[in-house]
Parts: sequence; C-alpha cells; structure tokens
Amino acid sequence: QVQLVETGGGSVQPGGSLRLSCAASGRTFSIYRMGWYRQAPGEPRELVATITTGGRTNYADSGKGRFTISRDNAKNTVYLQRFSLKPEDAAVYYCNAVESWVVAGVDQYRDIWGQGTLVTVSS
Repeated sequence: QVQLVETGGGSVQPGGSLRLSCAASGRTFSIYRMGWYRQAPGEPRELVATITTGGRTNYADSGKGRFTISRDNAKNTVYLQRFSLKPEDAAVYYCNAVESWVVAGVDQYRDIWGQGTLVTVSS
C-alpha cells in the first residue's frame, strides 16, 4: 500500500505564493500518476493538477498559469507551487496517487489519498 503525507499548507495573503509537498512511501513502484485536488467548504472535490511518472502534466483551467506541479521521482515526492493566490483558492488540498498493476492481463487502478492540508487566503 502507498501512504501519502502532505506538508506546506497554511495562511497566505491574496497575491502571495505557497508550495505544497506530498511524499509517498510504501509500494511507490506501483504509482503511475500523482496529483493535487482541493475541496472548499460545501463544494465537491475538484482537480487542481496531475503529473505522471513520465512528467506529463494536466491542469484545471482555474489554475493554469498560476499553479505549477512537479515531481522528484528519486524522492517519491510531488510539489505544487502556487502563485498569485486568490481568496477562492482557499480550500483543503489533497494529494492523490494512482496505483496501477496487472491482474490476468487486465490493468487495475486504485486511488490513494493523503489526509489533506488546509490553505487559507485572506488579508
């Protein structure tokens, strides 16, 4: 099983920057994609950005140009650098990892979630 630990949340003023980190441990060899999602109070969880082991990235439209996702495969860690934060970026940010393996020739997938880290944006 893969375990995820997020760090880097906190409070920041509008227009400020913050970097989140997510370190994976356990069966990390089975991870093919990691990413970040967020959930504001009363809202569903939504995609922020993902990155595959090969480095292919995908961003939600709300974060394009302001968020950068990266990963250090040697450290099994994924980062989310965020710039020009807005009050609407305030949420609990969750790290996600997707494990994959093959059973009888069929690809299997499983989502793993971190505990979440709170980000507040206010002056």
